[in-house]
Parts: sequence; structure tokens; C-alpha cells
Amino acid sequence: MPVIQVEASQDQLLRAVEQLKPDELDRFVAQVVALRAARVAPSLPHDEAELLQRIGAGLPPATQQRLDELVERRRQETLTPAEHAELLAVTDQVEQFDAERAAALAQLAALRGTSLSNLLLSLGIQPPPHV
Repeated sequence: MPVIQVEASQDQLLRAVEQLKPDELDRFVAQVVALRAARVAPSLPHDEAELLQRIGAGLPPATQQRLDELVERRRQETLTPAEHAELLAVTDQVEQFDAERAAALAQLAALRGTSLSNLLLSLGIQPPPHV
């Protein structure tokens, strides 16, 4: 994807972000959290900076792309048995990744002496709708 520089107001950026598909939005939010962590990391204790980096890291792009492909094939009902097994394995990887991220969030909340809900609000992280 080419990188371009854009001048836009926050409202314009928000309207552009509203157009993202849910998986694209998740990746974008993770990137924004990572950017925020990088900007405040020099003034944070090492433990907090490390946790923020873990929290902000997204799935590896290749894993996300393959997951998206397999989910789409499942949606189209063209998934082969081998791809179904692969989808289950990738889903396990994603669940492990999410569990590690949740653990990092809980650790950061404990370090800051706040609730997980308050931490999520302060970081601008929205909980998934199914929670």
C-alpha cells in the first residue's frame, strides 16, 4: 500500500475511518495505539512502555491476510477440508494473540492502579461488541 501525506481535520479523519471494514478498523486502532505508545514511551517507566508496545502490536500482516482469505472462502462456502483445518489453526493463533494482549492490558491496569475499563477508555480502545 502506498504511503501518502494528507492534510485533514480530525473530523475528516474520523469520517474516513468510519468507512473501514471491521477488520481494517481493528488493525487501524492497533496501529494508532502503537503510535500513541511510541510517543509517550520515553516518559513512561520501562514496564509500561513494554506493555503498551505489546498491546498496540497487531497480528502479523501475513497472518491477518491469510485469516481474511480463509474467512472469506468460508463465507462463500468454498473452503476445502485442508483450508478448514488451517482456519482452525490460524484461529487458535489469533485467540492466543488476543489472550496475550488481554493479559498485557490487565498488567498495565494493575501497574497504573486502575480498572481495566478505565484503562481501555484512557487508551481509546473500544471493547469488541460481543463482550
